[in-house]
Amino acid sequence: MKFAAIADIHGNCTALEAVLKDMASLGVSEVVNLGDHVSGPLEARRTADLLMQRNFPSIRGNHDRWVVRDDLARMTGSDVIARKQLGKQHLDWLSALPSTLTYRDEVFLCHGTPQRDTRYWLEMVTEDAVVMATPVEEVEREAAGISASLILCGHTHIPRSVRLRDGRMVVNPGSVGCPAYDDVNPVRHIMQTGTPDASYAILEKTPAGWSTTFRQVPYDNLAMAELARKNGRDKWAEALATGWICQT
Repeated sequence: MKFAAIADIHGNCTALEAVLKDMASLGVSEVVNLGDHVSGPLEARRTADLLMQRNFPSIRGNHDRWVVRDDLARMTGSDVIARKQLGKQHLDWLSALPSTLTYRDEVFLCHGTPQRDTRYWLEMVTEDAVVMATPVEEVEREAAGISASLILCGHTHIPRSVRLRDGRMVVNPGSVGCPAYDDVNPVRHIMQTGTPDASYAILEKTPAGWSTTFRQVPYDNLAMAELARKNGRDKWAEALATGWICQT
């Protein structure tokens, strides 16, 4: 079995197109999608149209839940920008997505953790805002009860793989469309990859176990940075242009 995993596109259709082209060049046709499809100051409608056309096995992320809310006042700025681009067909599609999914009887898909789409899994943030790898004991605690040999998650936008002590693998493919962001939970912190490239992963089951290949794909990120800036989202623009967010 060989397939690709994508996550956290966040409305960046140009990055998504580059990733799909890269997959095609490698002969990878099967894809799973781990959520947060459209939220962002970019091209939500075009992204949703492409994803609906491709019909990949997909789950919803936390921003997918939030962007379909009826109350715009409860949404963040990027969710509002995305929501205003979407039609009923897009909202119906997002609303119908499951929170978790088992793919081909062997791979478990979730967005944050199996229990919560807003919780970091393979990373943790300390009280003084340091981002570090989650200890394996805590990763295993979240994976309790999941029999799948491969578990996929997203949400943090950081490509990472962790092999649990029983042999199961947990993999975050990184973000297709948003290489850095800041958040206030549990404390104000920054998640950043240091590259503006679009990230995804290729997973292959071998006789020795699951093999993970992380791919970072260049695309016209500066055009997307300019679009974010025009839509009033300067931190998004900085992240898309550089892969970093200034901490001052």
